[in-house]
Amino acid sequence: MKVIISHPTGNSFSRYAAKGLLDDEALQAFYTTVATFPDTIVDRISNFNSFSDLKRRKYDPQLKPFTKVWPWRELGRMAAGKAGMSTLVKHEYGMFSVDAVYKSIDKRVAADLKRSASGGAIGVYAYEDGALYSFIEAKKIGVSCLYDLPIGYWKSARNLLKAEVERWPEYASTLTGFRDSIEKLERKDEELRLADRIFVASSFTAKTLEDYAGQLAPIEVIPYGFPPVIEKRTYLDTTNRPLRLLFVGGLSQRKGIADLFAAVKNIGDKVELTVVGRKTSAECPALDAALGLHKWIPSLPHDKVLLLMQDHDVLIFPSLFEGFGMVITEAMSQGTPVITTDRTAGPDLIIHDENGWIIEAGSTSALQEQIERLINNPERISINGKAAMETAKKRPWSTYGKELSKAIIKSLK
Repeated sequence: MKVIISHPTGNSFSRYAAKGLLDDEALQAFYTTVATFPDTIVDRISNFNSFSDLKRRKYDPQLKPFTKVWPWRELGRMAAGKAGMSTLVKHEYGMFSVDAVYKSIDKRVAADLKRSASGGAIGVYAYEDGALYSFIEAKKIGVSCLYDLPIGYWKSARNLLKAEVERWPEYASTLTGFRDSIEKLERKDEELRLADRIFVASSFTAKTLEDYAGQLAPIEVIPYGFPPVIEKRTYLDTTNRPLRLLFVGGLSQRKGIADLFAAVKNIGDKVELTVVGRKTSAECPALDAALGLHKWIPSLPHDKVLLLMQDHDVLIFPSLFEGFGMVITEAMSQGTPVITTDRTAGPDLIIHDENGWIIEAGSTSALQEQIERLINNPERISINGKAAMETAKKRPWSTYGKELSKAIIKSLK
């Protein structure tokens, strides 16, 4: 029993999915665009500053014999982005757009699928926007279609976020999900229709699929894992200083940034806010004004983000629509407790006021009140932070890979 898995950029969840299948001797091939393994040419090139982004594409050496790369579109996207050639990476229609990269690897998997099936593959595991061509071919030859929806169903997103356009019109330009064409949305629906099994990482994502109009395959919720937990975390006294708040993520109202800025403004000098993330829109004066009032870091390497988490009291992640929210697990692994909403993976991982806090999504007052409770009861920060680390220790990334692999194998029997 063998499975093909494909993901264009090889995020953590796809890497551990592939590793889980490999450990269960169920992996036939892992398709991606760019992969770096120790002591290879690509690995050596990544040591040069101009190519340091390649370090993010490092994989477990055991996956090397099973990895098939199709790099040209992705390398073009990376180069065009660095050169500022915006037309080439234009949303959906650019030659090197993210959509073009996803389609390219999907078509590659589809082209190889018949040969893979003759070699024993009975399932193809693919992710949203990168599954359609693979699934169409799979249906022709009797290969099972295993679908991963990382973010949440698009129709649910529009239903929930359209209220934000009215609530925060000055931040409407940051809601970039409304730019997707009808053709792209129809492709998403067709991928879901073709799926024989659907895998999601949070109960919230599963709930969003209730807005799908047709019949869906069985849905399984398997939360992602946590990064390695730090050995020791020091919690500093907050008596004579502001509460240090941290936000990490794309600067969009989908992430609840307008609510965050409003809550912090209302609280005043009892808190200080650091924001890490890139703008999703270059034309949002309200966002520019808010960022000018706080410490803003457009981008940081992942290891530096983890260190920054250790240097703050609380991570604030007030997202309004999130398939998971890996910054939640990252912060918890660093002993930094998290305030997040009921529209993330928070409810799957956090017990309110034990190892973090869950608030109502889209409520400035709920966010403000929770922050103020911590100002008045700062001892809860270390209590919840230590409990967050204990939660993280119980679910490393390898556990996610094992659970997903077992679920995939079971679905194919």
